[in-house]
Amino acid sequence: MENRTEIGTLGEFGLIKRLATPFAQQQGWTKLGIGDDAALLDASNQLTVTSTELLIEGVHFDLSYTPLQHLGYKIVTLAVSDIAAMNAIPTQVLIGIGLSNRFSVEAVDELYAGIKSACEDYQIDLVGGDTTASPQGLIVSVTANGVVDSTQVVTRSNAKPNDVICVSGDFGGALMGLQSLEREKQVFLANPDMQPELDNKSYVVLRQLKPSARFDIIHELRELGVVPTSMIDSSDGLAAEILHLCEASGTGARIFEKNIPIDDETYLAATEFNLSPLTAALNGGEDYELVFTVSQADFDKVEKIADVTAIGYMTDLKNEKVMVMKSDQIVNLTAPGFN
Repeated sequence: MENRTEIGTLGEFGLIKRLATPFAQQQGWTKLGIGDDAALLDASNQLTVTSTELLIEGVHFDLSYTPLQHLGYKIVTLAVSDIAAMNAIPTQVLIGIGLSNRFSVEAVDELYAGIKSACEDYQIDLVGGDTTASPQGLIVSVTANGVVDSTQVVTRSNAKPNDVICVSGDFGGALMGLQSLEREKQVFLANPDMQPELDNKSYVVLRQLKPSARFDIIHELRELGVVPTSMIDSSDGLAAEILHLCEASGTGARIFEKNIPIDDETYLAATEFNLSPLTAALNGGEDYELVFTVSQADFDKVEKIADVTAIGYMTDLKNEKVMVMKSDQIVNLTAPGFN
């Protein structure tokens, strides 16, 4: 039987000290991190960007198939992906957790191992947070800070007609990963002796359990000297994000089915679940790819980025958001949203 240390044996301050000790400071402008009443940050002459996420067990994640280490990584990704969507660079995170007595010290160690891995990958500092008791389950909040020069900041509201709509990566994978994990959970509940069948779904499962924020794209855009005219991350599905950009910018949009990137494994998984791969790509969520617009003048540069695809363009018909199908049929772009 594995060792289990009750959280009560450490107390709140002992737990905080245990969780904070492995984290090394990576940002020079983190003047004071964990250990005082609040963190001290010195952003000099840059704009500070802040984003918060709140996740509740049974609503946002299911620990029956989500390893705690993956969850730790994912909660940081969720918050810093919003920082990327502002064309900013992440710098610090604060984590708050509510724990029921179901969780041992070792379980919390696993969660924070994932948080530490994300902090190292994104080169950010854990500078504070809170721990408290929860009547049931696990509650996690994460607040991320980032910085951006005023000349580099990107919002949702500056796209212009004829700007090219671009996306990073591919879409629908996280939804198909979730569908696959939920199905295996139901199989297990019906027959605990059954082994999970996820051998051909490693990509989509990882897209659900451990997504990555696309700072590689942010850095490539900077190296090319390109500032997008608008940008958002795809937490709620590709269609929803395009509609958000249109609404904020006062534009319409025309995208092309043939250009929407869908991974082969996503395509096969969707077909297996009798779901249109296009529907999965447009209306699935949690891909955390970047959806952005660039001017026609900058598009030649952006084309050079290997993992970026142009899928359409903005129009001056703000009441018309459409998709051109492979059959040349034109359909309205709708977004039921990701639940």
